[in-house]
Amino acid sequence: MFFTQNHRDVSKLAAPIILGELAQMSLHLIDAAMIGAVSYKHLSATSLVINFINIPFIFGIGMTIAVAQLVSLASGKFDKPLVSHYLFNGFIICLIMGILISAGLYFSAPLLTHLGQDKEVVELAQPFLKLMSISILPMMLFMTLKQFADGLEFTKVPMLLSILALPLNVFINWLLIYGNWGFPRLELVGAGYGTLITRTVICIALILVILFHPLFKKYMIIWRNQWNLKTHSLRQVLKIGVPSSFQIGMEAGAFAVSGIIIGTIGAQEQAAHQIALICASFTYMVIMGLSQAGSIKVSFAYASNNWRKIKEFGMATLQIGLLYSIVSCTCFILFRNQLPVLFNDNAQVIGMAATLLLFAGFFQISDAVQAVISGLLRGIKDVNIPTGLIAVAYWIIGIPLGLLLAFHFNLGAIGIWLGLIAGLTTSAILLSIRFFKRKEFQQLKNTF
Repeated sequence: MFFTQNHRDVSKLAAPIILGELAQMSLHLIDAAMIGAVSYKHLSATSLVINFINIPFIFGIGMTIAVAQLVSLASGKFDKPLVSHYLFNGFIICLIMGILISAGLYFSAPLLTHLGQDKEVVELAQPFLKLMSISILPMMLFMTLKQFADGLEFTKVPMLLSILALPLNVFINWLLIYGNWGFPRLELVGAGYGTLITRTVICIALILVILFHPLFKKYMIIWRNQWNLKTHSLRQVLKIGVPSSFQIGMEAGAFAVSGIIIGTIGAQEQAAHQIALICASFTYMVIMGLSQAGSIKVSFAYASNNWRKIKEFGMATLQIGLLYSIVSCTCFILFRNQLPVLFNDNAQVIGMAATLLLFAGFFQISDAVQAVISGLLRGIKDVNIPTGLIAVAYWIIGIPLGLLLAFHFNLGAIGIWLGLIAGLTTSAILLSIRFFKRKEFQQLKNTF
């Protein structure tokens, strides 16, 4: 029977993580839809800022992944003091990283004028960039604590907070974007304040839950002995966090750079790209949550060197991911003309976005495979070589091919997206070979 106990275990862990990821992604969808109702240039400004901050932001989020990996490993060894210790060391590193990223992006707003973008779009984007930069710090701290809870398989609390953030964000946006109830009409700046306030609220809420909820009490009461910085522990966090950040950052960076390149073609093309990318990112959040669940399960098995279980969890996670990707691919193809209408009413933007959504549908499968496999490799602490493979896939193959097709063959935004498809497919193939050709699997007598 296809749906085995391994599939059920992975799905049970993944479901709350996925819902939390979707809720976080929904914040971007809400901002895009509410800002898109103002004008397509406001939507283009949103795209410019998101693409500009995406690489450092994703780098920071990648660092938080190390917390889940180390906590899961310590939990697999049934070492409660080590779990608490990794939480503290991971939190301090992510706090420092968050401050550096937020400050760096805040003071980099003038750089937007040098990216060859539409001048009106840049003027709209600069104040929005500053607010989004500040909001990165509470978001990184929230993600650090979320990874801690996820690593212990206590996934429901972060999920609930992420879901509760949605109505709060919608309400603040409604007040400040459109100037309802006597509030000033701030448009894009209002969306920035909405994101900042929402992220701060859920961060504070999760800090209070971790400190005082009975679920986490056994890890908190030993803080006097375990909450200390140790060079070895910091190195462990960085050893996993830095390559993980580069892995996720290189993929997100490829999409971010592609968005900026498309912005040099025109504001309408950039708005269409943003619509297609938001839709694709929404489906990707499911795969990302599934990848995290598979990674946690594999990391737990890795603590006891159980390679048969590692392969079983890996195969179960990949099969679920492939099934989901086929469904999402079909939806993009079938509803490519309807989805853009949710974000904008400009006919040319809608037409271009519909075409790009067709390509987004095509890369769903390869995107699912590469995301799941990279998570499984992180679960067995194999991060360095996969980082190099991802770099080759996106930056040696994907981006250069996209530029060639876009400007030499005059395919424009379509050429950039074809390059992205090539990068995703290459990454999926190389990472799959890396995982399934491991010598530990070859030594197993019984295979699938």
